[in-house]
Amino acid sequence: MKTKTLLQCDFDGTITEGDISFLILENYARGDWQAILRDYQEGRIPVGDFNSRAFALVKEDRKTLEKLVHQEGRLRPGLHELVEYCREHDIIMTVVSNGLDFYIKALLGHNGYGHLDIIAARTVFTSDGMDARYFDHHGRELLHEFKACYTQQFIDQGFRVLYAGNGPSDIPASRLAQHTFATESLLEHYRRENLPHTPFTDLHDIVAGLKELD
Repeated sequence: MKTKTLLQCDFDGTITEGDISFLILENYARGDWQAILRDYQEGRIPVGDFNSRAFALVKEDRKTLEKLVHQEGRLRPGLHELVEYCREHDIIMTVVSNGLDFYIKALLGHNGYGHLDIIAARTVFTSDGMDARYFDHHGRELLHEFKACYTQQFIDQGFRVLYAGNGPSDIPASRLAQHTFATESLLEHYRRENLPHTPFTDLHDIVAGLKELD
């Protein structure tokens, strides 16, 4: 029996051009979210703490934020071709992101990709701001290594996992995968460590890389 292949994709900076979470925080956070970001980037807090603290500073309603995402969010070229290639070759394409589920669903759905599987921070809109939290496949809250948790789950389920990402938070998960497609700082890491990978600029490059792997 042939092993099923799963392509695990990051969202912000991988499927998109730019980071949608930063777009929202830059426009609507009522407080110094960048100080919280520095704490995360310098390793003082896990990503779960960054999200819960930073997005609690955003008081706007869902409709307002979705409008911003629809107007200013940009998908990397080649997403249609990647989705179609995966469909035609029986590859499960799953988005696993440190971002927030509501804006990933909003941008993908707005552009005709609402059918894609999405695993991300669960977002609840409250009068005190947005409540964003990560959970594993058993429903237990996670504060760190969210992406790697799901990569390991996919592997344990018997999938051949391929990975596409762009940043430091993708390193642990991508190192578990059988092959990695990398751009931006993730690409720098793979080149620095002399690890096998396929670089990409747009998502057409991932399609070409998948053809070579087959």
